[in-house]
Amino acid sequence: MTLLKSREAILALAILSLLALIASRFPAFVAPANLARVFTDTSPLILLALGQMAVILTKCIDLSVAANLALCGMVAALMNGAGVPLPLILLTVIALGAALGAFNGLLVWALGIPSIVVTLGTMTIYRGSIFLMTDGAWVNAHQMGAGFKAFPRQVILGLPVMAWIAVLAVALVGLLMTRTPLGRAFLAVGGNPHAAVYAGISVGRTQFAAFVLSGALAGLTGYLWVARYAVAYVDIASGFELDVVAACVIGGIAIAGGSGSVAGAVLGALFLGIIKNALPVVGISPFWQMAISGAAILLAIAFNAMSRREPGRIILKRAEVRT
Repeated sequence: MTLLKSREAILALAILSLLALIASRFPAFVAPANLARVFTDTSPLILLALGQMAVILTKCIDLSVAANLALCGMVAALMNGAGVPLPLILLTVIALGAALGAFNGLLVWALGIPSIVVTLGTMTIYRGSIFLMTDGAWVNAHQMGAGFKAFPRQVILGLPVMAWIAVLAVALVGLLMTRTPLGRAFLAVGGNPHAAVYAGISVGRTQFAAFVLSGALAGLTGYLWVARYAVAYVDIASGFELDVVAACVIGGIAIAGGSGSVAGAVLGALFLGIIKNALPVVGISPFWQMAISGAAILLAIAFNAMSRREPGRIILKRAEVRT
């Protein structure tokens, strides 16, 4: 637990240092209004990182979250075009996202297929489904209702609804992780699956629940993304799954499972969100973002490996030298 707190403190300090460095050349970047925009822009990443955190904690990974987002976003746009009320659209996309996540979880649980293989396959299936539904056509702003587009942008107490939804999700997932048996099961299954079984925890059922949570958050994010940017198409959020995994790993979520926190996932997402928004300001091409995300994953994994290196290996080496 001390390591987690230390990791989160280091990351928070890195975020503050990054903001200070940017502010030294571009003071307007740290203005409250701009920081609110940065947080709003990062809200989709925060939502997906919360779901991915739960999956990674159980020794799995979900590479289909961005495709899930895209499919649910397209369904939301099509339902809006058919005149379906917004509350029903929200319920539908959350349920659809959860169902898509459940499909991933069922394949992992019932068939024992590695999650990386399952979600690589379903990622392609979900993208292909969008094409089959639309024949590759886009849904543009003029085809969307005013209320559909306005809801995520409505400002309450200085923040858009989209940002408040992210804040609410952080609070609810935080309660799930710290106050419920399911949250403790996520950590137990990833930390020691065999001990979890002896404690009466179903490894497969717990992993299934993590995929459902990840899918539900992806479905909700699909609507928010499409409504905010007022466009839906096959390749929406393409490659965004890399940012989601990077946010988790940077936030100290152990890629091998069993270790991590909600605060770490949020801080990792904010770190990437600040970098993404700062790149155009400092004159660096946004195309570098993917490279930065990949480098950040490698550095974070290396940091985790060094932090968790067991000193017992040194003792064994010394014993070999004496013999």
